[in-house]
Amino acid sequence: MARNIFKGLGVALITPFKENGDVDYTSLKRLVEYQIQNGADFLCILATTSEAPCLSKEEKQTIKDFIIDINAKRVPILMGCGGYNTKAVVEDLKTMDLTGVDGILSVCPYYNKPSQEGLYRHFMAIAEASPLPVVLYNVPGRTGVNMKPETTVRLANDSKNIVAIKEASGNLEQVDEIIKNKPSDFDVLSGDDALTFSMVASGAAGAISVIGNALPKEFSRMIRLEFKGEYEPARKIHHSFTELYSLLFVDGNPAGVKALLHEMGFIENVLRLPLVPTRLTTLQKITRILKALKL
Repeated sequence: MARNIFKGLGVALITPFKENGDVDYTSLKRLVEYQIQNGADFLCILATTSEAPCLSKEEKQTIKDFIIDINAKRVPILMGCGGYNTKAVVEDLKTMDLTGVDGILSVCPYYNKPSQEGLYRHFMAIAEASPLPVVLYNVPGRTGVNMKPETTVRLANDSKNIVAIKEASGNLEQVDEIIKNKPSDFDVLSGDDALTFSMVASGAAGAISVIGNALPKEFSRMIRLEFKGEYEPARKIHHSFTELYSLLFVDGNPAGVKALLHEMGFIENVLRLPLVPTRLTTLQKITRILKALKL
């Protein structure tokens, strides 16, 4: 029976690019080291924040191997593997090299908007095919379909290979419903930085975070304080990031966090089309907050 090892702060890792558009492996190595040394409990690779839809199959393989090599088994690695064609995802899981990967993050099928029964059958097929534990990913703002709490709990009960869900519905009532009814060996992870404080307070096991790319030390401290029941100092950290939470997403993800990382000197501020960098006004606000935080 699989168990969830993805707890605490998970970083939804970006993919840095050079000015010419190539993957910047020097910056990627520096980022991975920075995150592991500053509180990241696991890494989430090749998912939404990595600009995975804009990476070639060869680039994904090279990035995966590169991160696994740098990580050297220090923290667990969760890798994105999902899509709107169940058969194709199942085939990928059966044929791809998953050496060094500890679990699969699989997003709800997007664009074709399946029913709740369709979602259930899709994820059951993936769970059966996957040689690794599966973390579900519900993000209706991107997929066009919301997986309801009863479907999530049904999957958690019916498949021992489904160990957690990254919940990014933005609906705390829905999150609470899952936590209330889920089996004890199934975890909920926050997929929304701004709601992580509230979700962990309600019983979530951690977060898969965007802001963690740049501020892993502070964000992991907030989560750990909550785990110990020290909500007041955790709340202060949460409130210090309130404006930053919205700025990182106002021009789309990962444009905001890439602008932040650029201002911190980690990467070039380069994305792949159709994504573009943040507007100048957003960048100026991010720079001002960064100075105020004295990081």
